[in-house]
Amino acid sequence: MRFLNRSAGRLSRYRRGPLAGMAVLLLGLLLTGTLYAAFAPAQAGQAESDTAQAAKGRQLFLVGCATCHGQNGEGILTQNGNQIGPSLVGVGAAAVDFQVGTGRMPMAQPGQQAPRKDPVYSAEEIAQLAAYVASLGPGPAIPTETNYSLAGLSSEERQAAIVRGGQIFLTNCTACHNFEGSGGAMPRGGQAPKIRGVDPKYIYEAMLTGPQSMDTFSNGNLSPDEKRDVIAYLGSLEDAPSYGGFGLGGLGPVSEGLFAWLVGLGSLVGFAVWIAAHTTRSDKKKVDAA
Repeated sequence: MRFLNRSAGRLSRYRRGPLAGMAVLLLGLLLTGTLYAAFAPAQAGQAESDTAQAAKGRQLFLVGCATCHGQNGEGILTQNGNQIGPSLVGVGAAAVDFQVGTGRMPMAQPGQQAPRKDPVYSAEEIAQLAAYVASLGPGPAIPTETNYSLAGLSSEERQAAIVRGGQIFLTNCTACHNFEGSGGAMPRGGQAPKIRGVDPKYIYEAMLTGPQSMDTFSNGNLSPDEKRDVIAYLGSLEDAPSYGGFGLGGLGPVSEGLFAWLVGLGSLVGFAVWIAAHTTRSDKKKVDAA
């Protein structure tokens, strides 16, 4: 018992020594560093990878994008106040993946709307550009397949998702994209593109970022599940039969009315003229014979 008291007294004196606090601090730092290296090596490697991708993306950006969007993505205005290219700060990686992945960017020259075309950059270069623009400010990230896929749902849940998506689409999207997603004309030279047969990832990104004339349906407006349901509805239209027969591209009453005037009424007018012409000949022959 006397020995234990002596040992405790020595430890107490050592704890009060000037080097005891430093030793405890070093031991704590060493333990913290060991635990971080053991449990978070992938995160550190990912951060380094993102930095390297952003650096490569900046080089691509300076060559192909800075002319319109500025060297730091701040956007460029002319002396008259017209905008050549908008600011890209805060648009996020999803906007870059959509615009560049669908070939809308880079544009040959500024215009009202960028049409879809074959992409100029490879998938790796698009990822690098997206990483650089994402580094300019927080914005929507590129969605993964789990965001827009119905995988893992039962058949009843899938049907319910399609029904919900149809209701959302008919309420929010048909004014521009037509009731079956075939697109249509818009004011001031704009156009709502056809979204039938488009990659689901790009549809999700378009809703998330609101490119050009389109409204932005952020997660606060439409939840991720609601965006997924809209995509499921559009996918269901691919297998749906056309009960109306000749659909005329599904462009609605404008194309149908034009067809009715040109083909329907035109055929009737032509047939009436043909009947009148043959009736006149018959009457003339009877008069000559008399």
